[in-house]
Amino acid sequence: MPPTELIVPAEVLATYEAVIGLEVHVQLGTKTKIYCGCPTGFGAPPNTNVCPVCLGMPGALPVLNRGVVEYAVKAGLALNCVIREESIFARKNYFYPDLPKGYQISQYDRPVAEHGFIDIIAGEQHKRIGVTRAHLEDDAGKSIHDGYRDSDLYTYVDLNRTGTPLIEIVSEPDLRTSDEAYAYLTELKQLMQFIGVSECDMEKGQLRCDANVSVRKRGAEKFGTKAEVKNVNSFRFVKLALDYEILRQIALIESGGTVVQETRLYDPGTGETYSMRSKEAAHDYRYFPEPDLLPLRISGAWLDELKSSMPELPPAKRQRFIEQYGVREYDAQVLTLTRAMSDYFETAAGISGDARTAANWVMGDLAGALKSEGREITESPITAEKLGELVALIGKGEISGKLAKEIFPKMWATGDSAPAIMDREGLRQISDTSALDAIIDEVLAKNTAQVEQYKGGKTTVIGFLVGQVMKASRGQANPQIVNDLLKKKLS
Repeated sequence: MPPTELIVPAEVLATYEAVIGLEVHVQLGTKTKIYCGCPTGFGAPPNTNVCPVCLGMPGALPVLNRGVVEYAVKAGLALNCVIREESIFARKNYFYPDLPKGYQISQYDRPVAEHGFIDIIAGEQHKRIGVTRAHLEDDAGKSIHDGYRDSDLYTYVDLNRTGTPLIEIVSEPDLRTSDEAYAYLTELKQLMQFIGVSECDMEKGQLRCDANVSVRKRGAEKFGTKAEVKNVNSFRFVKLALDYEILRQIALIESGGTVVQETRLYDPGTGETYSMRSKEAAHDYRYFPEPDLLPLRISGAWLDELKSSMPELPPAKRQRFIEQYGVREYDAQVLTLTRAMSDYFETAAGISGDARTAANWVMGDLAGALKSEGREITESPITAEKLGELVALIGKGEISGKLAKEIFPKMWATGDSAPAIMDREGLRQISDTSALDAIIDEVLAKNTAQVEQYKGGKTTVIGFLVGQVMKASRGQANPQIVNDLLKKKLS
């Protein structure tokens, strides 16, 4: 529930629209930093992964990490960007306690990648969101606020992150709702993970988002004054922060106030944004070319090599899954959430002979088992080959779907294949008519009322009788043969 002062009538809200642009910092997953050989691993003791270069010591010179450039180019290609043959590094000057050099080495007017786009699905709406630029820069350190003691605020600085390679991805102001922003971030994260340039683990600071948001009357061409909501640490909180900020700005304008350009922070505890500082303009950073780094030149041959190494991206894979395997659009989205999941599904589908049933098992029983134990699909004790084999057995009529549901948890617990479990526990499907005749006769003798109902014209009761036979056979009876035998006996 928003604060009382932010309650705006629905008919008033409908006259406004938001204009949202996102700036996303993605940590590139190289083992070493962007300009030195220090490791980038998470969780090291404070101020141990440092050297004179990332500490900004006098006379220490940066040397560009080729792997960082490779990852940045791949990220740009995944974002459908134009890759510059020549880009320039610049110093972005500002003071912050955890920025030892007093500046970041970034890219300003000539970034490595620009003019791209991301296609999103928000609700049932497909929309293309422009990507203005994707540029390289090094990260700052981390200030750790340890609270007050004896009226003094204690803050510690850990410089392990200093010099960690980042790519900043700046969207066009094409987003209009918090749902679109959520969809954009989800798609962006998926792209970066698919091509293997970043794990995008927000808890480790590998993906951070700043949101620029303004409001204007619907139909107006001019943008309103924007506020930046900075360093929001989950997609859910980005959505909630945008919803609050949009409402705050509309309420402020409707009450006769004026939105000011500023940087704001989001408090998850209250669900509100609050002012942090007035927003600096680009010229306040006093950008100028980095004197210690030559222009970055990317040859056509190397660019072609990187293009050829790119995997199939989620949008193309989703479309192929729909066309090749006949799955629904929603299912294709779920099956391509990660590269590992899409690979698992394709392997299982190829062995199963029934891709749609394989998809249902991957998204249903397998996903449920993984979630219950907090595992990733790469940690599944049931391999894709074994799941495909289980589905194939259903398709061949060797086991029923019900029996497969009984076998699956045994596969999960042991890692054994379905045939091995079936042989060990005598769980093979019964298709022998003489064996089934005896079971059916016993079921009919115990359910005379249902038999009379069937003979009286209520043929739907056969479903109950089939169920009783399946129960008596511990799910091992072939349901189609049971159905045929029952009809024959009852007629």
